[in-house]
Amino acid sequence: MVIDHVGIVVQSLDEGISNWKRLFGYVQNSSIVTNTRQKVRVVFLSKPGSVTVKLIEPSEAASPTAVFARKGGGLHHLCFRCDDLKSQIAVLKKQGSRVVVPPEPGEAFQNHEIAFLLASNLNIELIDTTEKAGA
Repeated sequence: MVIDHVGIVVQSLDEGISNWKRLFGYVQNSSIVTNTRQKVRVVFLSKPGSVTVKLIEPSEAASPTAVFARKGGGLHHLCFRCDDLKSQIAVLKKQGSRVVVPPEPGEAFQNHEIAFLLASNLNIELIDTTEKAGA
């Protein structure tokens, strides 16, 4: 597994994009994608030689990230890319990780399946694709 991106919750994607550009030199490298299952809007940012950042904005009050965003947001997850999602989930479960969101299509990843797990007290997203919507 390798780190694909870092997920950051923000109150506003527009402000987040502007702040990450001004503060850290990141630029938007995808269109904004709405994930209807997780009730969020996301956008990917990049910077040469650095890890990709995914900014996450709640799209409605019922979003699992809404309370976190109202409190100012911050680090939400690390995303690991693997060769086979279902096999890697089985390995991580055997090692004590807990599935929080089972595999489901991820709109930000061209509907390839994604999953969220709690591993070593970290919220991790697991993917097995390099495809990103709007990139």
